[in-house]
Amino acid sequence: MAAPTVTASLNAATYAPGDQMTLTVSYADPDTRALTVTVVVTDAQGNSSAPVRATAVIDPLAITVSDDAGRTWTKLSDTGSVAVYRAVA
Repeated sequence: MAAPTVTASLNAATYAPGDQMTLTVSYADPDTRALTVTVVVTDAQGNSSAPVRATAVIDPLAITVSDDAGRTWTKLSDTGSVAVYRAVA
């Protein structure tokens, strides 16, 4: 299995105490796969239901954000490939 990739950037290089810090994380994993299961039910007379689908992700990714000052980073959004977090300087 290949390792996930990640890049991260802050919205500024320096902050004053109390400033909002925004962290953008771009991530991917070549091993992550979507799985779709299709189910059809057929009775003894040959009547079949409409197909229904269930989906899942194999090898999902999880992001953990921390810093050496112990700030709380709050997730603002996550598209599945780009996540945005915010903390106070």
